Amino acid sequence: FAATGSGKGLAQLDAPPGTFLAFATAPGNVAEDGDVRSGNGLYTQFLLEELKKPAAKIEDVFKRVRFQVRKQSQGRQIPWESTSLEDDFYFNTGKVMAVAKPDEKTRELAFGQEKSDWDKIRDSKRAEDYYAFLQKYPNGNISELAQARLERLDVAKVVAQADRTGEVQAPAAARYRVGDQYDLVYKDGLTGLVTNRATAVINRISADELEGTITGMPVSSRVNLDGFVTSDPNGRYDPPWPTAPGGTFQVGKKWSARSIVTAKNGSGSWVDIEARITAREKVTVPMGTFDAYRVDYIFQWQNGNRVKSSFWYQPDLGFAVKLIRETRRNTNTPDIVIREMVAFRRGNG
Repeated sequence: FAATGSGKGLAQLDAPPGTFLAFATAPGNVAEDGDVRSGNGLYTQFLLEELKKPAAKIEDVFKRVRFQVRKQSQGRQIPWESTSLEDDFYFNTGKVMAVAKPDEKTRELAFGQEKSDWDKIRDSKRAEDYYAFLQKYPNGNISELAQARLERLDVAKVVAQADRTGEVQAPAAARYRVGDQYDLVYKDGLTGLVTNRATAVINRISADELEGTITGMPVSSRVNLDGFVTSDPNGRYDPPWPTAPGGTFQVGKKWSARSIVTAKNGSGSWVDIEARITAREKVTVPMGTFDAYRVDYIFQWQNGNRVKSSFWYQPDLGFAVKLIRETRRNTNTPDIVIREMVAFRRGNG
């Protein structure tokens, strides 16, 4: 098709309901031929290997393939998926299955092993360490953090393409600069009345962390360059929890996380997080109207408190243009807060 084609690769598609779409490379890019001796392209070669494994969960399969192809091609080819599946699909049965949630003891043991492996590489500057971690934990509680670290250590060589709205997403670390300022308004979620106004400012960016303050509220927090919260008024998080995906925003993407939270008094507890990018929605705030990504979160704290939040992101801002947070503290009466962006000023750092 070289003589008649108008570009390279395929355009980005969103998976219809109940569908999982998988492509050998990212939208607008081309796939490599791979090993001539095997008779397969690079993508097919690794996909066939993964499909031979028992109890192959579809998302684990394609994430492992993606990281293997990325590593083998040195970032020139990165497979791409779009999913709208609600339940897990296993290749060995060929069925969509609603899998029972493991009990707390099982979850604690699994997280303990994953965190132990993470602590061994958490300060590593070797991309190979994060590739190995992601092969072992493609959908673990720390996988988004590992992927974000990999994105900075082994920069992708694929050409980012505009999506159907014309937007080209920049790497996560490019979303922030020293001096970025966000003016915010807080409302009571039940009455709609304004309860507070605040200004968030990024004050400092170090090798792996940025520090910000919010004036107008007694709140101070720190996040890393990829948007993962390392501390806030609840305490310090180990590992940091993701406010955004480790890679690009994409409808259907979901992830889980667990962090150990150490409060100022030294006490520790855990928080579990389930997140999913559920839709691309038009959202209007005082700053204007955005075609934003909606990310829905469920936070379950060890003490029984439960927080349900929805964030609407314009990726290049690095800060949600709108947030609705619903907190239930072991009661039937929710505390609902709405935060909206009023203005944004880009810093020069």
